[in-house]
Amino acid sequence: MSRATIRDSTTTFDWRRWPQAAEFVDGLIAKGLEGNRFAAELSVRLPGETGTSLPVWVDHLVVSGGPDFEARLLAMGFERQAIRHPSGGAAFAHRGGLFPRLVVRVGKDDGGNSGAVSEIVIKVDSAADFVRAHDLGIEILGPPMGPYRTATIPGEATAFTAAERRAYQGFEAFPGELAREGRMRPQAARDALAVLDLWRARRRRFDDDAEGIRATRATLERAIELAGDRDLACHLIFQAEREYWQARNRAARVQKERQDRLGLGWANHDHHTFRCSRRFFPDIMAMFARLGFSLRERFHAGQHAGWGAQVLEHSTTGIVIFADLDLAPEEATQDFAHQALPDLPRPSTVGLWVALHGESILDAGMHHLEAQFEFDALKAGLEAEAGIQTMAPFSDFPFLRQAFTAGERWPVAKARVDRALRLGWINEAEHLKFLRDGAIGSHLENLQRREGYKGFNQQAVSAIIAATDPRLH
Repeated sequence: MSRATIRDSTTTFDWRRWPQAAEFVDGLIAKGLEGNRFAAELSVRLPGETGTSLPVWVDHLVVSGGPDFEARLLAMGFERQAIRHPSGGAAFAHRGGLFPRLVVRVGKDDGGNSGAVSEIVIKVDSAADFVRAHDLGIEILGPPMGPYRTATIPGEATAFTAAERRAYQGFEAFPGELAREGRMRPQAARDALAVLDLWRARRRRFDDDAEGIRATRATLERAIELAGDRDLACHLIFQAEREYWQARNRAARVQKERQDRLGLGWANHDHHTFRCSRRFFPDIMAMFARLGFSLRERFHAGQHAGWGAQVLEHSTTGIVIFADLDLAPEEATQDFAHQALPDLPRPSTVGLWVALHGESILDAGMHHLEAQFEFDALKAGLEAEAGIQTMAPFSDFPFLRQAFTAGERWPVAKARVDRALRLGWINEAEHLKFLRDGAIGSHLENLQRREGYKGFNQQAVSAIIAATDPRLH
């Protein structure tokens, strides 16, 4: 796999807040809830039962409006997409902030109802799970494992729909363009399940990480071939990666169960954090690029932070990756996504984590999943329901709040601890401690965003990365 396949975006990543757009979209959601009793009741239940709010789950809204309405959207940063809705409406997306898309149905005369919401569509992992969780008895539109499956609950004035997506940004259950590409072939569901099984069952533990990276690249190519589409392969692979991480983190299992009680799944994910060695970082970035990821902002929180990260985003699935690695002070300006870096004499936080647990793409799995929540509601719910503690917040702004749950401690293989001691990365006392007690492995991250803010707090993230150094626990 050539590293030249990594695509750099030309976008400037100067993320800003969009308070006017946020107030506008929140007003539309509130207006839509007035027209559907089921949706309004669900909205009330979400904070206490899942630690989330309804806007976090909204995929898109269908709204009536004329030219003046569209002009307002453009002024707030929305852009018209080349995607049509079955109703004839045009889709508007906001690239500069995190907002649901708005489908605007334009008529000769909107009867004074410009801004009226005819449908709220939320994103879920499985429409069938949502229907079962609420005992709705609704028929699901769309083929099993298909690109877009929906279950709709009529309302007094607003329809409420639970939708599952698989690497598809359109609004049709049987999209003609995907049929022409082979995504709707009769065996598509079988092949998608085969990709899931392939990635779930792949070997993750190797004596030689170089061999593991080669094997993973070969499995990834097989997954893309089976899926018949790299975007679909990306969706399925990250579903399996969340499952693997969840199996190794109690807070994740508790929260997933809370969200599954209402049939939601992990559709509120914000980003997936992989910890990587310096040696294999470009190889891992190339694998993500092969799945269709583009590079977003490069992260370095000051010369003496000891670490950096590359943010990647997948335009079709919406999946975001935060890929961490150790960095020396003089490497802050280097293009570490493309250039392999030699081992440091002594690893910093990320490098030691990889030394003790392995590469995230291999046996360790993700360091954490960050999902969007109501910050205080999640913290209180996890503690009340399962005694799960939350660390002090490392971002605490009106527009961005972030905190890790207390770390999940993992046992550490003797061979890994012995190697770290032999190389002088840890001392005798740390060697004994890691063998006896294990080391902090993973977290669930509690994230609350406001005003459509899409970025990260670099200095605060640096502080929490330092606080998770295995040598400090």
